Amino acid sequence: MRRSTQRFGGLIDHHSMLSFTFNSCKMTGYKGDTLASALLANGQKLVGRSFKYHRPRGIFGIGSEEPNALMHLHQGAHGEPNTRATTVELFDGLKAHSQNHLFSLNYDLLAINDFLSPFFSAGFYYKTFMWPKAFWEKLYEPLIRSTAGLGTLSILPDPDCYDNGYLHCDLLIVGAGPAGLAAAIVAGRAGARVLIADEDFLPGGRLNFENLLINELPGNEWAALMAAELDSMDNVQLLRRTTVFGAYDHGIFGAIERRTDHLKEVNDKPRQVLWRIYSKRSLICAGATERSIAFPSNDRPNIMLAGAARGYLNRFGVAVGKRTAIFTNNDNGWLTAIDYSNQGLEVPIVIDTRNSSSVNIPDGMKHKFGGRVINTKGRRNVQSILLADGRAVKIDCLAVSGGWSPNIHLTCHKRNKPIWNNQIVAFVPGSDLDQGMSVAGAANGSLDLSSCLKEGIAAAEMIAHDLGYNPLPVSLPKTNREQVSISAFWHVKEGIGRAWLDLQNDVTVDDIEQAHTEGFQVAEHIKRYTTLGMATDQGKTSNVMSLAILSSITGKSIEETGTTIYRPPYTPVTIGAFAGRSRSKNFRPLRRIPSHNWAESNGAEFIEVGNWLRPQWYRKRGEEHWRQIVDREVSTTRKSVGICDVTTLGKIDIQGRDANKFLNKVYANGFQTLQVGKIRYGLMLREDGIVYDDGTTARLAENHYLMTTTTANAGLVFRQLEFARQCLWPRMDVHLISVTDGWAQFAVAGPNSRKLLQKLIDPCHAITNEAFPFMTYGEFTICGGATARLFRISFSGELAYEIAVPARLGNSMMALLMDAGKEFNAVPYGTEALGVMRIEKGHIAGNELDGRTTANQLGLERMISKKKDSIGSILSQRPGVNEKDDFRLMGFRPVDKSNYISAGAHFFENGVEMNLENDQGWMSSAAYSPTLGHSIGLGFIKRGNSRIGEKVIAADPLRGQKFSVEIISSHFFDPDGERLRG
Repeated sequence: MRRSTQRFGGLIDHHSMLSFTFNSCKMTGYKGDTLASALLANGQKLVGRSFKYHRPRGIFGIGSEEPNALMHLHQGAHGEPNTRATTVELFDGLKAHSQNHLFSLNYDLLAINDFLSPFFSAGFYYKTFMWPKAFWEKLYEPLIRSTAGLGTLSILPDPDCYDNGYLHCDLLIVGAGPAGLAAAIVAGRAGARVLIADEDFLPGGRLNFENLLINELPGNEWAALMAAELDSMDNVQLLRRTTVFGAYDHGIFGAIERRTDHLKEVNDKPRQVLWRIYSKRSLICAGATERSIAFPSNDRPNIMLAGAARGYLNRFGVAVGKRTAIFTNNDNGWLTAIDYSNQGLEVPIVIDTRNSSSVNIPDGMKHKFGGRVINTKGRRNVQSILLADGRAVKIDCLAVSGGWSPNIHLTCHKRNKPIWNNQIVAFVPGSDLDQGMSVAGAANGSLDLSSCLKEGIAAAEMIAHDLGYNPLPVSLPKTNREQVSISAFWHVKEGIGRAWLDLQNDVTVDDIEQAHTEGFQVAEHIKRYTTLGMATDQGKTSNVMSLAILSSITGKSIEETGTTIYRPPYTPVTIGAFAGRSRSKNFRPLRRIPSHNWAESNGAEFIEVGNWLRPQWYRKRGEEHWRQIVDREVSTTRKSVGICDVTTLGKIDIQGRDANKFLNKVYANGFQTLQVGKIRYGLMLREDGIVYDDGTTARLAENHYLMTTTTANAGLVFRQLEFARQCLWPRMDVHLISVTDGWAQFAVAGPNSRKLLQKLIDPCHAITNEAFPFMTYGEFTICGGATARLFRISFSGELAYEIAVPARLGNSMMALLMDAGKEFNAVPYGTEALGVMRIEKGHIAGNELDGRTTANQLGLERMISKKKDSIGSILSQRPGVNEKDDFRLMGFRPVDKSNYISAGAHFFENGVEMNLENDQGWMSSAAYSPTLGHSIGLGFIKRGNSRIGEKVIAADPLRGQKFSVEIISSHFFDPDGERLRG
């Protein structure tokens, strides 16, 4: 087991040692470590390989900006690739593996790509794989697929649990650094509901990485005190390990909280929670990210950002090098040199590109003003640097600082353009921020501690006042003075070798120059052509540096050059977190019909219909094939009586003085003349005139209606009605509520359906043909006073009713109906028999209402009233959807009755080539009809209504079928409707 080297204090728990493995090598760390700090403490400098050239890579940053240290965590189905070691909280038993190498990390066979780099320059993939054409499928694509991508998926179902949730607050503060903590304290003490989110597990931001004082307390201790006070407030919620990854409309933000990623034992708790945060105001205190400088061979392991090197020392007690040189263009680099020197570590030299510094340089510290690093040596760890004056300096670490870039991503997610600030040499948020959003601290370009605290306090006070709170006066904490001066310097042009910009994608300065030479002069084009900033770090450390180099090539200012577009997410989000618990059987809610228990105990075999679990058929002993079951259910219903639970049909209760006018506008046919106690079939059109649903509506009282919709479109219709009510006709007095779950409804169909119901309906109610004709509604009592609704409607072509009772009585009602139907040999029937009977009768359903068909094609054009206006009625009259040779819904039967029609077949005239040009239509629904003794189908064919009796070819290449069918009326059974009106 490899043990940690000497630690220099820090904020880790030295009494809690943890063990973990990296590439199966056992190592130790401490509670409070990240995987990155523990690897560095164990002397592991080489942690991965770059994407394109497979060059050795070491840890570069300390947070979510890290481009190199991408790890594969855990094993098997729990494995997770592309996780930054810098953000992984160490726990006992953690297993981590490096990735993107062939054979081993130390001896990567694909490192040969580096020697072939002249052939892999910018945009090579756009040029290389074009010729010869035959090579693409046989050589190029297999080769690319075998080497492409970062990391490897297990291809197994993810066994981890995820969750989604909603949070509401007056003020959302993004970032728990000095500005964020100060703002949260002010707003929290004022009584506002505050939510503060930070991606780190230890609040404080840079206060945990620096030797700073606030009110004479170490910065990390001040941060801990503030966090403790916030945790004690009932109106404040401090979310640790939470990244706000996106800003959206209306003050809504997306955030991912890592709940159990840092725990060894999860115990079925959610690993991560995706929060949708609703805020009245937002304050972005997201800090800043350090940049590097481009110089030859600047990508060797243990060349890292100066702020990261300082952070590993001060927070984690890890010295990233025993001989650490500094290369900087600003005062920040000197702070790293001073902190390392104060710990007794050797700092061979500080190279500052400027001519002077405002930092008090310790006596004896070697430095070079106006200096440059023009080359480095070392394969798996940097060993020396070469200066522009010819000196070679032996080192084991080079800390580089090219300045700081405010984290402006969230301020730009709604296309607010950032502006260039010459004082800090970086982009800062633009003035056109989203309403309700403010920025403070380093994210706003204020890089010294005093300004961060001042801006956080001022912003919180202003927001609290705007929200109606009275914040208590807060004095500005005292801090030690910081120097933050900088002089722009991006690229060392001396020296020989490649100067790297994007360490993950292997993009160099030469690639930017080549892309510009080839005509790509816009930042977005450069990004895509060179793959700059396109991987997991999204260019956090490289984009601004690359834009500066592009501006120098084009001769434009950086502000004129502009940035690429910032889009969510700020950092990668696990796909499982978006789904939450909505996976497998929980992918969508599973709804059971009221008679589910009865059906289950009586041989029902279920099928998912939308969100519903419905009986597909009821198997009896001895029935081996589903066709036997369905044929029996259909035949018995036609001969006597069958019962089906149709609760799943959408039921919408519509009330109000203008309910009648409202229905007349949402239905294509007229509804103003519908009388109380009557039912009418209705057709609904989209705004473009396409049919999207049909159903029936009963008038229960003068201003009270009950609409039924198809099962599949119940939610869609309700949303459309609400849109019409709220947006199209907001002044109408009409109110809607879904009552689908409130009533259990059963279709009782067949010649004996009336006799069966007369046994249950109380004698005071008559349901004879004269007293209760077709398309009539009534409120009855059954079984001695129980409430029921009865509808005389039929979609089977038989004498039929639909009886509804309160949902709680549904299971008992099914048993009661079946018991009363014993003398008639009543059968329960499922969705398959229901479908067969509706096809026999020629009723349209979901297969015909597929969002493409018009009333004219369905043969329902006469239902569109010309006497009134309704949704879609005008556009339904367009010439293009009312042509005489258009598709028409017709019936089809095989000429050879032994052939079985299948849905999806296409129609062709006899003797023509079967291609798209000769395609005349398609079969939308098909079934075997036990009533007729052969297969039948509904389908659309050109000029169908004038071609009855004609024979065409029904071809189904997918199933290898082709035979002759005859075009007939879509009403196969009882075309005149005598049975349903009997």
